[in-house]
Amino acid sequence: MSLRYALLGLLAEEPASGYDLARKFERNLRRYAWHAQHSQIYPELNRLAADGLAAVVEEGPRGRRTYAITDTGRAELRRWVLDPNDDPVVRNEHTLRLFLLSTLDVEDARKMLRHQAEGSRLEYERLRAAIDAAGASGRAPVELFASELGARYFQVLHEWALWALDHLDSE
Repeated sequence: MSLRYALLGLLAEEPASGYDLARKFERNLRRYAWHAQHSQIYPELNRLAADGLAAVVEEGPRGRRTYAITDTGRAELRRWVLDPNDDPVVRNEHTLRLFLLSTLDVEDARKMLRHQAEGSRLEYERLRAAIDAAGASGRAPVELFASELGARYFQVLHEWALWALDHLDSE
């Protein structure tokens, strides 16, 4: 169900084709929030249009359709964003791997944790630089909230990996 709202959110930014939306998923959402394939996006766009939440605003060559969010779609997106879901479903393959560290021998776990510490540090630095550049360009602070959450997530992940290494090494 969240794919529907991810698509509505992206369409709220600007009208887009299924191809454009797939690229945005790949660039902006896949690594941090949600992954969707072309085979999932196109049928969902058709459902959004059938439900009156999006509309085809342009048709181009080879059947390319550009979709825009409707007023009904904006209202539904707003309702969903404001819904206090007390029992969200989290699907995080990365966290699952960390949860399963206990299935590894100590040296493999140590290797994984060192890799995690370094990778999360680098990702934090990359995001921090991007946030600082975006802020300096005059982007509204609310546009940077999700990026800031991502940066803080990787900062905490880095600190956690160092903590876990320290505890693993002290055993």
